[in-house]
Amino acid sequence: MVARPPLRLRIAAMRVEDIPDVHEIERASFPVPWPAYAFRQELETNRLARYLVVRVGGEAVAYGGIWLMVDEAHITTFAVLPAWRRQGIGARLLLALLDLAVELGATVATLEVRLSNLEARRLYERFGFMPVGVRPHYYSDNAEDALIMTSEEFRTPSMRARLERLRAEVEPAGEPRGSSASWAPDDDGH
Repeated sequence: MVARPPLRLRIAAMRVEDIPDVHEIERASFPVPWPAYAFRQELETNRLARYLVVRVGGEAVAYGGIWLMVDEAHITTFAVLPAWRRQGIGARLLLALLDLAVELGATVATLEVRLSNLEARRLYERFGFMPVGVRPHYYSDNAEDALIMTSEEFRTPSMRARLERLRAEVEPAGEPRGSSASWAPDDDGH
C-alpha cells in the first residue's frame, strides 16, 4: 500500500458564487435537499448564519453552516460529497465550524442528526457532542426522528484539550494553524 499525501484543503466562507457547487453536494447527500434559493437567502439575509465551503483543488467537496443564536452555534447543515467521504474532510470541516463558532462568541454547539446516520453520529461524538434529546418525526421524507446533540462547553479544559488533540490528528503535519485548512473570511468578514 502506498501512502497518500495529505489532502490540501481550502476552507473558506461560502459566497453566492459557491451555491451551484454546494447545491450539488446537497442533492448528492440528502433525500430532501434544500433548494438553491434557500442558500442564497441564508447568505444574503440571515444575519445569524455563517457557511463554509471546502475545496480540494478547484472542486467543492463539502460545506457546513451554523446559526449563532446568542451564545449557541447551531449546526444547520453539514455534508461531504459522497466520493470524498472517509478522508478526514468532515472532521476538518467540523473543526473549522467549531473554531468559527468560538470566534463568534459561542460557548456551545448543537445539531440534529438522523438516528440512523451512525457515521455522522460517531463523528459528532468524537468531537464531544452528546445526545440530549429526540425530535420525533423530524425528517419530512420518512418521518424519522432526529437525535439532538450538544457539545461540551468550549471553554472547559476537557473540551479545549479534545479540540487540540483532534486538530493534531486531522491537520497535516507541518501545516500551521490558520493555514489553508482553516476557514478564511470573505471580504465582508463573514
